Amino acid sequence: MATECIVAKYRIETALELERVAEGIAGEQSSGTFLPVPGETEELKARARARVVAIRELESVAGPSLPGGRLGEAGRYRRAEVTLSFPMANLGTNLVTLMATVCGNLYELAEHTGCKLLDLELPDAFAARYPGPQFGIEGTRELAGVRGRPIIGTIVKPSVGLTPDQTAALVRMLGEAGIDFIKDDELMANPPHSPLAERVKAVLRVIDELADRTGKRVMYAFNISDEVEWMLRHHDLVVEAGGTCVMVSIHAVGLAGLLELRRRSRLPIHGHRNGWGMLTRHPLLGVEFGAWQKIWRLAGVDHLHVNGLKNKFWEPDDSVVRSIESCLAPLYAPPGPACPVMPVVSSGQWGGQAPETYRRTRTIDLLYVAGGGIMAHPGGPASGVRALREAWEAAVAGVPLEDYAREHGALRETLAKFGGLRERGGEA
Repeated sequence: MATECIVAKYRIETALELERVAEGIAGEQSSGTFLPVPGETEELKARARARVVAIRELESVAGPSLPGGRLGEAGRYRRAEVTLSFPMANLGTNLVTLMATVCGNLYELAEHTGCKLLDLELPDAFAARYPGPQFGIEGTRELAGVRGRPIIGTIVKPSVGLTPDQTAALVRMLGEAGIDFIKDDELMANPPHSPLAERVKAVLRVIDELADRTGKRVMYAFNISDEVEWMLRHHDLVVEAGGTCVMVSIHAVGLAGLLELRRRSRLPIHGHRNGWGMLTRHPLLGVEFGAWQKIWRLAGVDHLHVNGLKNKFWEPDDSVVRSIESCLAPLYAPPGPACPVMPVVSSGQWGGQAPETYRRTRTIDLLYVAGGGIMAHPGGPASGVRALREAWEAAVAGVPLEDYAREHGALRETLAKFGGLRERGGEA
């Protein structure tokens, strides 16, 4: 990463001159405003104003992507990748102010009809202040007791409505099925029908019993999302009860909230990105995952949701693959810390996506979370868990699922149900 400045790359669209718009963004996000003001001397601008490093023009389009832009040449909206450099002295190593700098009022400017942050390069000084994930991939694997394959997980469903005892009963069934990881839904935190303290007590009692009997301790991510003071209390509750993971909705608790949790945390932090679509779904508005994940990695999440291939949402497979790769890529150049986070693959997943996921990412460092792919298996949850493991065994070995399924019944049944395959004479 850069050592003396913050570098941000954007995709913009405008009906005006590209150079003028790029300079306008640079000024708006550093020392300038829309009019010259007393005190903005040449000396101040020389040391504090952001610089336009590069402009790479892309295609032109006939109409604006976003409303409210200034009119320019009729029928022509130019797009470009613009790279800006912000002096480190403007903000120091302050992640909250960094967000105001690279994701602030620039989105409001009428000079453009589209602006999206694509990537960030941050000075090495951020590593000293923000150590990043406390557990990451290796620490998560250690606590989950899983090596040599993806960690197989699921979500408590129904999302809301279950009592603590009903949740514990579901955990017992999944634990007996051999699941590695279970998480609360993002909609389930500390509601009246399932107070967190009661849920933690009921769930961990079951997990302890299963661990004593089987030797395997299921990792459960309790959703502690709340106001900061209560979130920290919830964390302490889970720690004191012997839990091994907490979960937060990172957009809801905010960057400052997550930073405070990271300072306090003694457990892996499972970062749920609900609300992500409003930041990235439009190609000319918001933030790309590659830039976004660097902020949250620095803040200290250990797991980050990345969606999944052939998912139930809008996101294309190429975007998901880039997200997985960015979570695993080093955050700092050697000898700085790598700070990898565990990508959480979810959203309509079952064993059928395993071969393509592995082919395109070449990694098993994944938390692979399936709901219906486990719970709706014809043989029950135990067969659902086994089928996911078998699918990943086949994927890593390079064996087609249909061939592997001939000797693996759980996978054969899952292919028949979810893959549209018919069984003929005991073969898939």
